[in-house]
Amino acid sequence: MEIIKQSNLEFMKYRKTALIISALLIVLSIASLAFRGLNFGIDFTGGTLVEVGYPQNADLADIRKRLDGAGFADAQLQHFGTAKDVLIRLAPRPDVSQSELSSEILNALSQSQRAEVRRIEFVGPQIGEELREDGGFAVLYALLGILIYVAFRFEYRFAIGAVIALAHDVLITLGFFSISGIEFNLPVLAAILAVIGYSLNDTIVIYDRVRESFIKFKDTAEKVINKSVNLTLARTLITSLTTLLVLIALLIFGGEILTGFTAALIVGVIVGTYSSIYIASLSILMMGINYKHIIPAKKEGVT
Repeated sequence: MEIIKQSNLEFMKYRKTALIISALLIVLSIASLAFRGLNFGIDFTGGTLVEVGYPQNADLADIRKRLDGAGFADAQLQHFGTAKDVLIRLAPRPDVSQSELSSEILNALSQSQRAEVRRIEFVGPQIGEELREDGGFAVLYALLGILIYVAFRFEYRFAIGAVIALAHDVLITLGFFSISGIEFNLPVLAAILAVIGYSLNDTIVIYDRVRESFIKFKDTAEKVINKSVNLTLARTLITSLTTLLVLIALLIFGGEILTGFTAALIVGVIVGTYSSIYIASLSILMMGINYKHIIPAKKEGVT
C-alpha cells in the first residue's frame, strides 16, 4: 500500500531560500556558542552531583538559602523528575571527601525539612576536561571517517557535500543547546553522534539515487537531483516521522534524566531530514556535479 504518493516537487527551485535559512541558523548558533557557550554538565566540568528527596514538595528558594548559609553559594539547583526531588550541582572541592560533603549537605538541608540523600556523584575537574576534549575529537573523527568513506564509495564531491550537511546538523543542534540552556552531558554527546549517523544514512540514500539517475537519464544536475529527492521523499518522511513519534513519547514519559538526550535527537532528526534534502543535495549542485563525474569518459581505442 502506498502511504505517500510519488511527488514531483522542484526542491532546487527554492535553494536560495534554503541557503538563507541555514545561514541564519548557523550564524545564530555560532553567536550563541561564542557568547553563551554550552551549559556543560558535571561530566565535562567536574564537581559533585547530589540528588535529594523530600517527603513533600521542595522549596528551591529555601534550599538555596540554607546551602548559601552552609558555604555552598555556588550550588545550582533544579527539580528532578518531581517537585519532591532536587538535583544539586556543586563546583569541584578536592579537599572534601564524598562522605563529608554528603553529611554537610544533609545537615544544611535537614534543618527545615527531612531530606534524604539518594545519590552522590563526584567527577574530578581533570577527568571532566579530558571527557570534553575526547568528546570533541569523537565528533571530528566521525566526520573525517565519513569523508573518507563517501569519497571512496561515491565521488569526492559527494563526500564534501555529506560532511557539509553533517557539520550543518551538528552546529545547529549545539546552537539549540546553547540557546535553550539545556544541560550538555555525555548522553547528549552520544545523541549528537547518533544524529550524525542518522543524517548520513538519509544523505547516502539520496546520493545513491542521484548516481543512479545520472546513469539512467544523463540530464542536467538540477533535474536529476530534483527527481532523486522526489523518489526518496516518501521513505525519508516516513522514517523521520516514525522516529519522531518514538522520541516525543520518550520526551514526555522518559523522565528528567532523558530530556537532554531526547531533545538532541529530536532536533537532530528534524534538521538532519532538512539537510539531507537541501544542504547535501545543494552542496553537490554548487560544486558542479554532472553525469561525466559519475560515468567516466571512455578512452580512445577502448571498446
